[in-house]
Amino acid sequence: MDISVIVPLYNEAESLPELTAWIQRVMDENQFSYEVIFVNDGSTDSSWDVIEQLSKNNPNIKGISFRRNYGKSPALNTGFNRATGDVVITMDADLQDSPDEIPELYRMIIDDGYDLVSGWKKKRYDPLSKTIPTKLFNATARKVSGIHNLHDFNCGLKAYRGEVVKHIEVYGDMHRYIPYLAKNAGFTKIGEKVVQHQARKYGKTKFGLNRFVNGYLDLGTLWFMSKFGGKPMHFFGFLGSLMFILGFLATIVVGTVKLYNMYSGRPYILITDSPYFYLSLTAMILGTNLFLAGFVGELIARNAQGRNNYEINAEI
Repeated sequence: MDISVIVPLYNEAESLPELTAWIQRVMDENQFSYEVIFVNDGSTDSSWDVIEQLSKNNPNIKGISFRRNYGKSPALNTGFNRATGDVVITMDADLQDSPDEIPELYRMIIDDGYDLVSGWKKKRYDPLSKTIPTKLFNATARKVSGIHNLHDFNCGLKAYRGEVVKHIEVYGDMHRYIPYLAKNAGFTKIGEKVVQHQARKYGKTKFGLNRFVNGYLDLGTLWFMSKFGGKPMHFFGFLGSLMFILGFLATIVVGTVKLYNMYSGRPYILITDSPYFYLSLTAMILGTNLFLAGFVGELIARNAQGRNNYEINAEI
């Protein structure tokens, strides 16, 4: 099969018939063999009824329905597991992503050899309250991930080589960082295509400003896991050792100053009356706890099931 189109959705019953007809027209014009996998993320409207009716009229339409709303990342991950196409396309169900982009995205994967191509909605029909935080978010994501050629990490319109989606796990709210996940899995040929952004035609957006706060927290988690997930002692052990040594040296300085003042006849105070002693002691305690956290992390990492699962690209 040429293409699998994965469409996660939540309460998008109005847009589904138009989106399906649009995808079908593009596929027929380009003579692609395809499947469309709608992942109904616990919608409370008639979205699932619409999907069932669409699948009866078109055998290429498939559907998965969650019992409740889990989020976009679980929906995408479930769709990735079901996809069988050589190229996998993801898009949102709100008609803001254009299916007319599919042929060029497919060509970039097949002919240009990209592992992943991410859409860039260069001209957006969004208010400033959304576009300005988005620019800051993407700038931070480029810096942390090292993928400097992407301008829009969170664009729902993306194309993947079929192999890529089988080697990444999208969980929590990590759909924002799928290019970073792919890079960490060894798929480094990542490209970008300017795509058309359409104004929302039906319904209303499902995302609030809290996604930007959560996005930064998720980015920090992903950075830590990619750098130290398999060797936590390198992070916690280093910080713990550094804090313990600084606290220990500070304690020696406090004691030395008291002894010097005592034997030189100068006024002095008890070590326990000095605030610097307690700061030093606190640093030593924190350092010890950080070191122990690294040690416990190493025990967990070394007993993890996938600790020796390495992606092998070729073998003779």
